[in-house]
Amino acid sequence: MNSQLIDQLRLPLNANGLPYEIPIHPQLVHLTLGLFIISILFDIAGAIFPTERFIFKFLGLTAIRSGFFDVGWYNLVGAAVVTFFTVAFGFFELLLANPPVNQKSDWGLNAGWTMLLHGLGGVLLLGIIVAMTVWRGLQRDRTRKDASRQVQWSYLLVGIAMLGILYVHGTLGAHLGEQFGIHVTAAELLRNGKNPNLLLQ
Repeated sequence: MNSQLIDQLRLPLNANGLPYEIPIHPQLVHLTLGLFIISILFDIAGAIFPTERFIFKFLGLTAIRSGFFDVGWYNLVGAAVVTFFTVAFGFFELLLANPPVNQKSDWGLNAGWTMLLHGLGGVLLLGIIVAMTVWRGLQRDRTRKDASRQVQWSYLLVGIAMLGILYVHGTLGAHLGEQFGIHVTAAELLRNGKNPNLLLQ
C-alpha cells in the first residue's frame, strides 16, 4: 500500500521513511497536548479562584478570575486549530509507514492494530476537541456570559476525562515509535540492513 503511494507521489524518502528528516506529527501532538492541558488547568484555576485568591494575595501576585478563563479559552481555540494539522500529518505519516509484521507492543497489539486504533482515535479526539471548543464558546459568549464562573462543572469533568483519554491515545502513538520503530531513523536503517552508527560519523 505505501509503496504504491510513494510511487504515485514520487517522493524522495529519507532514512526514516518520510520525505522530511524529522516526523512532523509527533511535534504537533505535543503542541496539541500542551494547549489542551493548559486550557483545562486554567479553567479549573478560574473555577476554584475564590478558594485560591488568598494565595495570590499572599504571594503578591495580581490575578483576576476572568484572566484565567481567557487563557483557558484561547488555548482551547489554539488546540482545536492545531489538532486538524496534527491529524492530517498523522494520517500522511501512517500511510508511509512500513511496520514490522511479527511483533507486539506491551499492550499485546500488533503494529497494524496499533496504527488503526491510533488513527481512529485521532479523528475521534479531533471531533471531541472541536465539540468542546464550541461548548466552551457558547458558555463564554451566551449561557454563562455574565457569570463569575465562566465554565460549567460538567465541562471541567469532561476536560479531566479527556486528559485520561489523551494519555491512552498518546501511549498508542509512543508504541508506534518506540516499540515498532515506525519512522525512527535508526530502526528503519536496521530493518534495511544498514548500520545506524553511520549517522554519527
